[in-house]
Amino acid sequence: MERRSLLRAAVLGGSTAVLGGTLWRGAAYAAPAQPGTGPYGALGSPDANGIRLPSGFTSRVIARSGQTVSGTSYTWHNAPDGGACYTDGTGWIYVSNSEINPSGGASAVKFSSTGAITGAYRILSNTRQNCAGGKTPWNTWLSCEEVSLGYVYETDPWGTNAAVRRDAMGRFKHEAAAADPVRKVIYLTEDESNGRFYRFVPTTWGNLASGTLQVMVAGSGTSGSFTWANVPDPDGSPTSTRTQVSGSKSFNGGEGCHYADDTVWFTTKGDNRVWQLNLTNNTYELAYDDSLVNGTAPLTGVDNITGSSSGDLFVAEDGGNMEICVITPDDVIAPFLRIDGQSSSEITGPAFSPDGTRLYFSSQRGTSGSSSGGITYEVRGPFRS
Repeated sequence: MERRSLLRAAVLGGSTAVLGGTLWRGAAYAAPAQPGTGPYGALGSPDANGIRLPSGFTSRVIARSGQTVSGTSYTWHNAPDGGACYTDGTGWIYVSNSEINPSGGASAVKFSSTGAITGAYRILSNTRQNCAGGKTPWNTWLSCEEVSLGYVYETDPWGTNAAVRRDAMGRFKHEAAAADPVRKVIYLTEDESNGRFYRFVPTTWGNLASGTLQVMVAGSGTSGSFTWANVPDPDGSPTSTRTQVSGSKSFNGGEGCHYADDTVWFTTKGDNRVWQLNLTNNTYELAYDDSLVNGTAPLTGVDNITGSSSGDLFVAEDGGNMEICVITPDDVIAPFLRIDGQSSSEITGPAFSPDGTRLYFSSQRGTSGSSSGGITYEVRGPFRS
C-alpha cells in the first residue's frame, strides 16, 4: 500500500496524532480531535502480563531471560533485541538477538500450526552486542553487532547451518538491515550520533559473500533527492566508513529499518524521527517527527520498526512510555500497546507471524531493569489485513 508523501493534516487529540500540511511551515494546530484511539481502538487495562491492549487482543509470555523456554530444555538469552519470523512447514520460527557484550548471538523459538512451542535453540554464538538485524528473501537472519567496527552475521533460523560473518557488508556500529528484492540490495543503519545510511549491493543476489557497500549522499535538510556513493574501504579502519565519502548524509542514531513497496523507512533515536526513502524517484523525507507535535507526541524513543500486510508501520519505543505505536497509511499515529511497570526497559524485536495474526516482541530488561530480566511476548488478535 502506498504511503502518502509526508504527514498531511494538523490534528492532535489525546494520544493519537495526524500530522503535516501547513504544520511543516510552523503554523498552529487545528482544533483537537476527540481523544485518539487509532485503528484498533483505545487501550484497555493492564492484563495479567502488565500489557495494555485494544479490545479483542490477548498476550502471553513466550520466554524469559535465564529461564528455560516452556516445553524445552533451552535457556533463553539475556537482553532480547531485534527479531523476525519465518515460515516452517505449517508452523513458524521467531528469531531474537541478544544485545550483550561479549557473548551476544541469537536464539530461535519454533511454533506448531496452532502456536504451541515445539523447540528453542541457539543460532549464533560468541559475537558482540547483537542489536537489530533483518530477514533476507532467502530466509536467513542478518544479525548485526552494535559495536565499533561491528560485523553482520548471516544466520540460519533453523540452526542447521553455521553462521557466516559477512565482511563485505562493512565494519561499523551496525543496527538494522532491510532487504529490497526489487533493487537487489540490503539497506543498513548505523547507531552513531553522526551515523550514515548504507546499502549493500551483492555481486550475486542471494549471496552476501561479496559486493559493494554504498552510502547515501544528500543535503542537510529533512527532504530532497539522494544518490549512492561507494565506500572506498568497507573495513572501516583506520578511517570510519561514515567519514570516507564527502557529502554523505549524517543521521542522529540510526535504529530500525523496514522495506515495502518501493519504500524504505528507518528510525533515528537521537532526534526521534522516522525517515522515508522513496526509491522510485530517489527522494527522502520525514514520515514522523515528534518535534512537530508540541511535546505531546504519541511516539517517543523510536527504535525497531516493522510493517504489516495492511501497510501499517509498528514502531517500538526505547523507553518513552513503553509503547508500540502504529503509523497507518492514512498517517494516523497512535499507541497499539503499552507495557506497565517496566520503565527501565525498552521494547525490541517486533515481528509478525507469517499469517499476520500474531505479533512477537520483547521487553529487553523487563521489570528488573537488568539484561537478565528480558521477557519475550506474543500478542494475538484481529490485526488489519
